[in-house]
Amino acid sequence: MLQQVNGHSLGTDAQCGEPLRGDLQDFLGGETLLHQLDDLTKVNPVTLETVLRCLQARYMTDTFYTNAGCTLVALNPFKLVPQLYSPELMREYHTAPQPQKLKPHVFTVGEQTYRNVKSLIEPVNQSIVVSGESGAGKTWTSRCLMKFYAVVASSPTSWESHQVAERIEQRILNSNPVMEAFGNACTLRNNNSSRFGKFIQLQLNRAQQMTGAAVQTYLLEKTRVACQASSERNFHIFYQICKGACADERLQWHLPEGAAFSWLPNPERTLEEDCFEVTREAMLHLGIDTPTQNNIFKVLAGLLHLGNVRFADSEDEAQPCQLMDYAKCSVRTLASLLQLPEDALLETLRIRTIRAGRQQQVFQKPCSRAECDTRRDCLAKLVYARLFDWLVSVINSSIYADPDSWTTFIGLLDVYGFESFPDNSLEQFCINYANEKLQQHFVAHFLRVQQEEYAVEGLEWSFVNYQDNQSCLDLIEGSPISICSLLNEECRLNRPSSAAQLQMRIESVLAGRPCLGQNKLSREPSFIVVHYAGPVCYHTAGLVEKNKDPVPPELTRLLQQSQDPLLKVLFPTNPKEKSQEEPSGQSRAPVLTVVSRFKASLEQLLQVLHDTTPHYIRCIKPNSQGQAQTFVREEVLSQLEACGLVETIHISAAGFPIRISHRNFVERYELLRRLHSRASLGPHSPSPAKGHSKGPPHGKEVTLQPLLQDILHTLPALTRAAATLGDPVEARPAPVHCGRTKVFMSNSTLELLECGRAQVLEQCARCIQDGWRRHMHHKQERQRRAAVLIQAATRSWLTRKHIQRLHTAATIIKRTWQKWRIRMASLASKELDGVEEKHWSQDPHSLSSIPLPLVQTRLLGAIIRLWPLGLVLANAAMGARGFQRKLVVWACLQLPSGRPSSYTVQTAQHDQAGVTSIRALPQGSIKFHCRKSPLRHADICPEPSPYSVTGFNQILLERHRLIQV
Repeated sequence: MLQQVNGHSLGTDAQCGEPLRGDLQDFLGGETLLHQLDDLTKVNPVTLETVLRCLQARYMTDTFYTNAGCTLVALNPFKLVPQLYSPELMREYHTAPQPQKLKPHVFTVGEQTYRNVKSLIEPVNQSIVVSGESGAGKTWTSRCLMKFYAVVASSPTSWESHQVAERIEQRILNSNPVMEAFGNACTLRNNNSSRFGKFIQLQLNRAQQMTGAAVQTYLLEKTRVACQASSERNFHIFYQICKGACADERLQWHLPEGAAFSWLPNPERTLEEDCFEVTREAMLHLGIDTPTQNNIFKVLAGLLHLGNVRFADSEDEAQPCQLMDYAKCSVRTLASLLQLPEDALLETLRIRTIRAGRQQQVFQKPCSRAECDTRRDCLAKLVYARLFDWLVSVINSSIYADPDSWTTFIGLLDVYGFESFPDNSLEQFCINYANEKLQQHFVAHFLRVQQEEYAVEGLEWSFVNYQDNQSCLDLIEGSPISICSLLNEECRLNRPSSAAQLQMRIESVLAGRPCLGQNKLSREPSFIVVHYAGPVCYHTAGLVEKNKDPVPPELTRLLQQSQDPLLKVLFPTNPKEKSQEEPSGQSRAPVLTVVSRFKASLEQLLQVLHDTTPHYIRCIKPNSQGQAQTFVREEVLSQLEACGLVETIHISAAGFPIRISHRNFVERYELLRRLHSRASLGPHSPSPAKGHSKGPPHGKEVTLQPLLQDILHTLPALTRAAATLGDPVEARPAPVHCGRTKVFMSNSTLELLECGRAQVLEQCARCIQDGWRRHMHHKQERQRRAAVLIQAATRSWLTRKHIQRLHTAATIIKRTWQKWRIRMASLASKELDGVEEKHWSQDPHSLSSIPLPLVQTRLLGAIIRLWPLGLVLANAAMGARGFQRKLVVWACLQLPSGRPSSYTVQTAQHDQAGVTSIRALPQGSIKFHCRKSPLRHADICPEPSPYSVTGFNQILLERHRLIQV
């Protein structure tokens, strides 16, 4: 994990850990987002967590293919993506100059294998191993590869060759639905689970054109015909004939509507794979005509009726078991469909024939009910297995080319994935055994690729220490004693098989094996094998019987008596075929068991893979519910373990999982040279030159070697410093190797480098902080002094401006007042020229008739003389305010009241608009108007004579107001 990589570099400061981990992750992963990483080997460091995160990020962006070194990881999208497999995209990958630079795709693997064949580089033949859990998309991936090869390898120039290529292409594509109908079934994990393994050999001529193909199958799960697990179904073909047959065919095959069959569970479920017409059309293209098809379906219908045959326990052991009442009709129908004599059929199912002695005397013994059921199931499995092998031979005969017409081939292996169920038997044992062998082959190939990369970089392979799964294979197939040998030995012994006895023998003989375990909590006899993908518990009940796969000779002889054309082909009666199928009593020892036959075919397959250039496609199921855009990390992790990618990651971790290019390494860790320079210069030496802080040169790799050596020389000092601080770091030099273009290191080395880098960065940070604080202090002091000077200058300027404004205002007022006095005097003298002034005391109407005292008379004269000046001062800008101002105005207006008749009003003639000037003493209440008079000098008060009120031009009245008065 990334947290474990640099956990010690954090020290005791937990707060600095998260930024360091995030920074380190950004550096190791680069600036590329996870969903943009096309190869899991580019994820740095290579751990389960980072691999899962990368796969999840790509899956959520609808990117379903990712490279993992020499392996392609294919995630099942669980939805239709037509544009991802279009013919245009096939041609794009086929015509690309470098298809590996395109996005990862199954077409990339197909094109790479095709170009390897064209290049004629040994080994010329190619093979593709498609593996994965049931429902992960192996069948779909194989189908896409076959379509791709049929397109790119069928472009001849001649018309005749083009017709041959099209015929081969169509037959290869049509073989898929036929083999899926007869070999696939609906299981708990997948609606279209392949219950057999197949190796398809696509044959190419010298011009790399497809001329033919061949199909080889492995370990068909024929027990499914007679035994289906809960919530699972039989093979697809049985449901197709029951749902897709017409009325005449139902009548001919004795399949009435709503008929119940014991070997046809869950018939109400309707799947996409239940399309009967697609299977029939594909069989026609493969050369299987309609009468032969009807014959095949009639035999399959007979097997369904065979499943309804039930026996009752016999009261007398010397008498055979009797049929159940409802089973008699099924026996008659079965005999009619298979064209077998009914009496011979019942006798074969209920009576066992024994040959003993040198004279091979024949004895007949009635079978028990369990034995009758076993013989019935054996008959069904025998017929179906022969029928399946015959279909494969028909397919091969229709697509196989003459050996002289092809020179190379591309093999496509669609193998079942690792299986672990609550009840595991011989089928799961063989499947997991095959996966162990393929995993060993994959690991050997991967290690070879790793070794080639190390050799290119100049590293030695001895640095990697990895333990493969050889111990588990020794437990399964080792010599002289193994599980397979014990099973075969039990089959050769002429004694009844006991599950508990087999368990005890396995545990006692193979005791001490590291991959063998015991399940003490299980009530049933069992043993545990620790596979590379996890432990699996196998039940010993029925294990020996399945390994024997006994086929009583009387069953074969019964089927040879059939008059059905298809059964005659499946069970010939000529001596040659009989000698191949039924060994005589003298050669009873070399009879092969299921395990032995499977082991032989597996060795043959592995030999083919060893002689070819292998390519791997690991299909992954993101979730078990089959939902799109749903990524369950736990399920994906278990599949990564099962398909071997986890082991691949472990191999990478055992070597050098951290691989950094020289340029990136120098860019990140060049600052560690400060430690090396200080150590070389001594504690009192000056610091390194500033030139070291520059980036690394981007020229040739040779220029980086001195920098790399300086950085790597700091590792011993870092190791000693870490040991001094108490970290669990060994005193030996850290494992790191400098290749030609990359630096290879382990997680511990990366931890040391990150710890030293953190120390240098901390020191640099402290220096930067000190300098920054000093700079900020000086800057603030300068700013404070500057602020004081600016404030003082501003205050001085404001004061000067205020004084200047006051002085200017005073000067203006003084000049204006002087000018006003002079002008008023001049205007008054001009206005009063030629006007006769009368003394106010001589005018009888000017004053009141009541005589006033002398003091009052003098005061009144002063008021009359000074009241204009009072009005001016009262209305000045700088004068009395408020109530005082009102008092001044009132005092100025205290004039002697007179009669209205004493005033002379001169009215404008001809009703002209304007303002009339009144030259008289103001008497009574006076109304002032703020409007400026349009008359010239109407608002100017000349200086009056001492005892005269004439000449005042202060009161201005509008014309209509004067008329109203």
